[in-house]
Amino acid sequence: MELGFTPEEIAFRQEVRSFLRAALPEVYRRKLSEGRRLSKDELAHWTRILHAQGWAVPHWPVEWGGTGWDPVRQMIFRDEIQQFPAPETLSFGTSMVGPVVYTFGSRAQKARFLPRIARLDDWWCQGFSEPGAGSDLAALKTRAVRDGDHFVINGQKAWTTLAQHANWIFVLARTDSTAKKQQGISFLLVDMASPGVTVRPVETIDGGFEINEVFFDDVRVPADNLVGAENKGWDYAKFLLGNERNGQARVGLSKARARRIRELASASLNGAAPRLADPAFRRRLAGLEVEIKALEMTQLRVIAAERGEGQRQGEGKPNPASSILKIRGSELQQATTELLMDLIGPAALVRHADEGPDGYDFARGGASTYFNLRKLSIYGGSNEIQRTIIAKAILGL
Repeated sequence: MELGFTPEEIAFRQEVRSFLRAALPEVYRRKLSEGRRLSKDELAHWTRILHAQGWAVPHWPVEWGGTGWDPVRQMIFRDEIQQFPAPETLSFGTSMVGPVVYTFGSRAQKARFLPRIARLDDWWCQGFSEPGAGSDLAALKTRAVRDGDHFVINGQKAWTTLAQHANWIFVLARTDSTAKKQQGISFLLVDMASPGVTVRPVETIDGGFEINEVFFDDVRVPADNLVGAENKGWDYAKFLLGNERNGQARVGLSKARARRIRELASASLNGAAPRLADPAFRRRLAGLEVEIKALEMTQLRVIAAERGEGQRQGEGKPNPASSILKIRGSELQQATTELLMDLIGPAALVRHADEGPDGYDFARGGASTYFNLRKLSIYGGSNEIQRTIIAKAILGL
């Protein structure tokens, strides 16, 4: 099994780097380097730059705007975007609902939604988790009752990221209350402007308002917005979550953060001795860099195995190996933020809210990123659930 890169793949990596240097506004790169978030308008602007280049949805079928890149080039592109760093496209559209629509949706749904997702003309959010139905998602209680040519939805969704910006939400709702809990669930596309939809923000531990509760009170949704077959939504959800977990490895982000740590640790911060002079700190950083490289190799092995089995994205079958990438990816992202916080020390306090005396810019974003990324081992299916998937689907236990 060859895990190296060909000369053509190396040249492609250089092409991506050259494009990013030329096309990405410096203010966007700086904000991301410091752990800050882009605004809705900034992300839309960058998505349209990518769209004009033909790179907004490289993993999609060519028919709907994809590039035709093989999985290795897709991985290289994602890695370079994360390392630069440049903004990634809105995953709820491009990596979650988009693939569900082009794999299971009707021709009319594909023509209506996919071009708008690729340009970020529509901002999507995810209506899966509920109070009491997070890791045990199949226990959801939101109901959708058929009423002529509409479904009427009642229920509540929780932890809905960026719903305050969204104009569409993809929703799992129970359409058959007599079936087993993994059955009788449907996948619906809901206009957030529909009467009866209410969004309530929730403050997170880092002081931000990234997540929300979403309430549905007699919300009428056209039956044409049902994706695939009624009561088959659990299958589509598993497919979507497999795609989401693949993206959560985020090797490039961990590499970029480790590089920032090494740069800061090599400097004298506010007159203190460089932390790289401390053997214990050097060992921690080197250990993290080795673990990140191991995760990158694992990602390449997964790609190579899928090639060998002749699998192609779009078959609608989730790869259980995505659970391995999700677990280690989330753990390493958390570990890099912990080491960065250790390096920054008390200076994190004065830069937590993007304010403080001169000379402390090195600490910008460190605390908020550390607190925000505590969520990684929970969302997308908790790491405990992922270990159960690995035990059953890979180890056969």
